[in-house]
Amino acid sequence: MDNTVYVRTYDAPPWDRKAILRYAGIRGSAPEIDALLDECLGEVSGKLSYKVCYREFPLRQCDEAFDLGFMRSASHSLERHLSGCRSIVLFAATVGILLDRLIARYAAISQTKALLLGAIGAERVESLCDVFCREISLEKAVEGYKTRPRFSPGYGDLPLGVQREIFGVLDCPRRIGLTLGDSLLMSPSKSVTAIIGVEK
Repeated sequence: MDNTVYVRTYDAPPWDRKAILRYAGIRGSAPEIDALLDECLGEVSGKLSYKVCYREFPLRQCDEAFDLGFMRSASHSLERHLSGCRSIVLFAATVGILLDRLIARYAAISQTKALLLGAIGAERVESLCDVFCREISLEKAVEGYKTRPRFSPGYGDLPLGVQREIFGVLDCPRRIGLTLGDSLLMSPSKSVTAIIGVEK
């Protein structure tokens, strides 16, 4: 393990139309919704950026807290999730600012398109995280380790305030253009930070 923050850039993962409709809260299928979704996909296809920055840290159990290598945490849900792990891979992922701009533009023109674009953003960043996590899992398997599912600030009793430490150690603004506001909202909004546990 070293102090390097690594960056990976990906091609667009395959679209999952069912997941997009699920994120939009739309059940079933209708020709008008399918047509609008096609329009939205056409507007963003080939124009999103898929970037991840990450770093690995050793994991230690302390008396009163869990030492994550970059901070100490008293989160019981995170401690349970990482029980038995030797290290963590801390990462941030984003699909860029374009979707935020399109959502803001369509909010006053077509609420349905704005809703679908938001759902596309959710599906895109989750798909990006899935691709990255699979890669890390395969790489760790070669070393004789396996990985746990990702765990993000806001899950269980892990507070969103942890974002400040994550952004600090990953240097997200410079690495992938991801910033954190005073209210802990990320920009671009279609972004994720998470922790992957690594165990023998």
